[in-house]
Amino acid sequence: MNKKKYKAFISYSHADETWASRLHKELEAYSIPKRLVGQETEHGVIPRRLSPIFRDREELPSATDLGQKVEAALAQSDSLIVICSPNAARSRWVNEEILTYKRLGKGSRIFSLIIDGEPHASSRAESGQQECFPEALRFELGDDGNLSGNPAEPIAADARPGKDGRQNAKLKLISGLLGVGFDELRQREQQRRHRRMAVITAASLVGMVIAFSLAAAALLARAEAEQQRLRAEAEAQTAQQTTQFLVELFKVSDPSESRAREITAAELLEKGAERIERELADQPEIQATLMDTMGSVYTNLGAYTRASRLLERSLATRERTLGPRDMKVAQSLNHLARVQMFQAEYDLAEEKHRRALELQREILGDSHVDIARSMNELGDVLTRKGSYEAGEKWLRQALDMRRKLLGDRHPDVAQSLEDLAMNILSQGDFEAPDQLLREAITIREEVQGDPHPDLAEALSNRAYVLYERGEYEESLELDRRSLEMKRKLLPELHPEIATGINNLAFTLHDQGKLDEAQVMYQEVVDMRWQLYGEAHPEIGGALVNLAYLLYDKGDLDDALQLSREALEIYRQSLGDDHPDVANAQNNLAMWLMEAQKYDEAEALLRSALKTRQEVLGNKHRDIAGSMTLLANVLVATERYEEALEYAEAAHEMAAETVSENHWRTAIAMSAEGAALSGLGRFEEAETLLRRGYEILRNDDGALPMFIASAKEQLDRLYARWGRSPSATTSP
Repeated sequence: MNKKKYKAFISYSHADETWASRLHKELEAYSIPKRLVGQETEHGVIPRRLSPIFRDREELPSATDLGQKVEAALAQSDSLIVICSPNAARSRWVNEEILTYKRLGKGSRIFSLIIDGEPHASSRAESGQQECFPEALRFELGDDGNLSGNPAEPIAADARPGKDGRQNAKLKLISGLLGVGFDELRQREQQRRHRRMAVITAASLVGMVIAFSLAAAALLARAEAEQQRLRAEAEAQTAQQTTQFLVELFKVSDPSESRAREITAAELLEKGAERIERELADQPEIQATLMDTMGSVYTNLGAYTRASRLLERSLATRERTLGPRDMKVAQSLNHLARVQMFQAEYDLAEEKHRRALELQREILGDSHVDIARSMNELGDVLTRKGSYEAGEKWLRQALDMRRKLLGDRHPDVAQSLEDLAMNILSQGDFEAPDQLLREAITIREEVQGDPHPDLAEALSNRAYVLYERGEYEESLELDRRSLEMKRKLLPELHPEIATGINNLAFTLHDQGKLDEAQVMYQEVVDMRWQLYGEAHPEIGGALVNLAYLLYDKGDLDDALQLSREALEIYRQSLGDDHPDVANAQNNLAMWLMEAQKYDEAEALLRSALKTRQEVLGNKHRDIAGSMTLLANVLVATERYEEALEYAEAAHEMAAETVSENHWRTAIAMSAEGAALSGLGRFEEAETLLRRGYEILRNDDGALPMFIASAKEQLDRLYARWGRSPSATTSP
């Protein structure tokens, strides 16, 4: 059979373009089950993807012929898909495309998708306007190449409500295009949808993944040389034993044990983990495989301590039984590194990702989806360590490789886009991350659907970017949507639920709803202590947010105490030279300045500034933030010349990295004005102090403490100057 250029040609009325566009994207994005790829059917070998698919995006010419482009595309298409509706039935050009395709001798490869109207309604006068099949579809082609009076029986999938439904209709089309049974694809699609359910289906997913992967490995091995035959038989036996173990594991054999209540996935996993350790000690390969899978499930559920223990055991067993240069060892290294990253054990995670990457390159070569995954995860770890430039390098390499291997519409590409966006944001760029995240969200919506945990995370990331850009209303809307989605899909005690609550509390805090925000912040603190159980950056971040709120409620002592606790947690979990430690030093310094403990505040700010300059380079908004606070300390201790140097540099840097009218720039302006006031340069000071105060009180993102400080500095200027605000324009 000659290979055609297009897998299919979509024929449609341009009034139905929305349907055509959506179908085009869904068909090209559809991942054909691996077990079917390569099979020979009467229509040829089943490919990995149904692409490319031809869809004419322009109105057809007004001439009587279809045009060379369209006729050539029809001739080079394996199949014709007709989107059927009353619009299509009345379309001259849809009819011509069907006729042309039939005249090519390919009438049996025409597939219809009904989206509106009624099939064969034209046979009844009262309903003729509802006909959805074009005439060329309703009748057979005669020997003369024209339509005969013999009725045809179009092959149709029906996407109308109450019929096949949109999803099943799409799968019917795909089964026809591939020449396989509809049930085969429907069962695969049901499995894919079930995998979206993060809790209830987690346990059943284990058996499916393991049985499939081991059975596939066995089949591949049996196809190799005789030397591999015994290994293949062993793999097949392992698959059978694994499947049997899982069947027994998830079978509720004693109804009295459940006391008529529903058994949760978490309970099944706990019992399963115990049985794996107890009963499979003499079958180490099966034990290691199950431990690795259950460890990954626990990771996705946010149960990091349990995950880490299982994954460490799995890695040790695989290294002992398979040797250090096996792909399954690389898999275990990556899975363990991932949970260590979530536990903020960044050095350990980096070392394991690098080992896995080296091993994968040795076995797989330089270009493979597994290698791209390791690159991306290594880049993510380096970003969290504060090694932004090194992380960006790996993330960009992973993104390029994934685009090349998987195309532009794949969840792995979306993940790379998100991780790269957050890396670039950390380096002070606020424009590029939004573009990257919007692309990632589009991919996830098209390919993974809504709701989905990955989509919820992408929405949360973009909400954070928008907040930093000052687009507060849209940020809040995305945060609410993200949290609602996470609550549907994740267990209540989960890191992502805690993050979603934290983000909403932050917004409520900004809106002045302090009591409501305080309850939510405290809930986040409690959740994160339960989740991590020891010093962890996420706990430190929750304490910092609560400290800000307590300060705004007038409780400086408790704000100071929480800030000290947060700084200690950051130091324990990250070391002294991490950007997050510098952030915590800045926060504590602010409260110390309020308490007039300037010496301690100055030491913290100089340390934070040094760390930020070493990690972030010379141009970053956070560096400007440290300089601003240090300038304020110097003003408070009457060292005005040095204060002016830092404030001017902070003003220039903030204007360049955020904008001249941003609240971060405004607090630098106010510090500069305060320094000038101390030097007696009152007119220059007034201009800056008035402008800074005006920006701060009109920016929804500015914290109340900064607004109050700017007003206080302006009042102090007039007191020194001996003039009242009424002598100029009232602020």
